[in-house]
Amino acid sequence: MKTMSIMAFLATVMGASIASAAESKEAERLQAAARVFQEVMDTPDKAIPQDLLERCECVAIVPSMKKGGFIFGGRYGKGVVSCRKEQGAGPWGPPAMITVKGGSFGLQIGGAAVDVVMLVMDRDGVNSLLKDKFTLGGDASVAGGPVGRAATAQTDAYMKAKMISYSRSRGVFAGLELKGAVVTQDRKANRSLYGKPIGAKELLMQGDVAIPTQAESLIQTLTKHSPARNRKPL
Repeated sequence: MKTMSIMAFLATVMGASIASAAESKEAERLQAAARVFQEVMDTPDKAIPQDLLERCECVAIVPSMKKGGFIFGGRYGKGVVSCRKEQGAGPWGPPAMITVKGGSFGLQIGGAAVDVVMLVMDRDGVNSLLKDKFTLGGDASVAGGPVGRAATAQTDAYMKAKMISYSRSRGVFAGLELKGAVVTQDRKANRSLYGKPIGAKELLMQGDVAIPTQAESLIQTLTKHSPARNRKPL
């Protein structure tokens, strides 16, 4: 009995340690996302255009997405997405965790870690986020976005795209072609962050879930740069 009690105690301690470590990983991801977005917006001449930011319904951020290969390449990263409440008209809502992965082909060698930011521009793009997984450029059109705070969205490429994507590598911020990459809901991370199984629809569409303490910095950063959508979606 004594041995069983000790084993049960150790199992409880180990379980708590694993849960704590998982929560720490999600907190680090959220903090990194907030930091990436703030640093991008701190460079007005190369920042995301305010015109686009004020039209978008959601913002997805993937800090340090790994990219590399020799001839054949690949990419993989874990990120987070937050959408405006009240069908796009309200404040930023509770974040959902995502993963982005996919292959590419071309003359390339070596590897790099890039920060990725995606703007979801319309309701169809939001609906894509609710799927278990979807392909950028397939299920949802995507275009590399313009840079510069004063740039506008008045081109056919940007006005037709459901999502507009950017990357930052070694301090260089530019539009990014992410066609072929697959975006997947990170259900395990959502469960760890919210303490229970929770789906993207509850987080991104309904938005009535309380924002976790770990995500407050990210939501405050998004609110600082775009407190409300005051321009019509594309």
